[in-house]
Amino acid sequence: MKIVTQSLPNIPWENRPEGCSDVVWRYSRNPIIQRDQAKDSNSIFNSAVVPFKEGFAGVFRVDDKQRRMNLRRGFSKNGINWKIEDKPIEFIQETREPVESEYKYDPRVVFIEDRYWITWCNGYHGPTIGVGYTFDFETFYQIENAFLPFNRNGVLFPRKINGKYAMLSRPSDNGHTPFGDIFYSESPDMIHWGVHRFVMGAGYTPWQSLKIGAGPVPIETSEGWLLFYHGVLLSCNGYVYSFGAALLDLDKPWKIIKRSKSYLLSPQMLYECVGDVPNVVFPVACLVDGDTGRLVIYYGGADTVVALAFGYVQEIVDWLKYDN
Repeated sequence: MKIVTQSLPNIPWENRPEGCSDVVWRYSRNPIIQRDQAKDSNSIFNSAVVPFKEGFAGVFRVDDKQRRMNLRRGFSKNGINWKIEDKPIEFIQETREPVESEYKYDPRVVFIEDRYWITWCNGYHGPTIGVGYTFDFETFYQIENAFLPFNRNGVLFPRKINGKYAMLSRPSDNGHTPFGDIFYSESPDMIHWGVHRFVMGAGYTPWQSLKIGAGPVPIETSEGWLLFYHGVLLSCNGYVYSFGAALLDLDKPWKIIKRSKSYLLSPQMLYECVGDVPNVVFPVACLVDGDTGRLVIYYGGADTVVALAFGYVQEIVDWLKYDN
């Protein structure tokens, strides 16, 4: 199987623990980012990381001690030890008029052609998908929101598909959405979005019975787009967020080749079960070494901290084929 991505021999890595048969396993020193690791932070979680220069850069969700949700940049040499800025990113508006942003949270970052595109849940009369970009992680620009409210989990594909930018998202409502399916949309210019297609819905198996949402940027392989996505179960004690995977058609990503019936990771560790929102593992970013297929997943734990999990792309795709 071919993985269409760059060589990244310096990604964080820890071998599978002895005696472990899981295709995805946790970093033994999780969480890598504590809730109070930035100035005035109440929590740091659901954050996006990309290769940058000789190391890594990230856009982090930092909720401050007023519980305002916003985005800050951060840098790391090894992808584990991070320096996160004291203040939120200030976006330069490239819009007809300034776009309201009552809050910003759950960012994704992807490099497409000549710049790093950033999407996030943007507060504009309710949640929708904010869009911005940077060339250097020094200056940031914000363009028009992609969709009307209400929408969450805007995740761009890492290249144009059939000549158009492509995004996955989850239409929602103005509350803590008790439903949610994944849809595909495309755009010629990153501003005007249409050709919306249903991808997949909740209810497939119990761990993903209430709602689902796209996670990290999809990984291109010769067998299809590998997508990690979160699913939510409503238990007698509240919501439980786990994550699984799906393989999507390369040319028509709204067509599913295979979807996991089992979860890959569920909240079981203390830092995943205890926090501002208990029982959450929420994948947001991936780093992949194209030479070896090694994969590291950055995920939020209990809406409070950032943790890592590891795996191999080939093993996960193989697991998908036989997950019955």
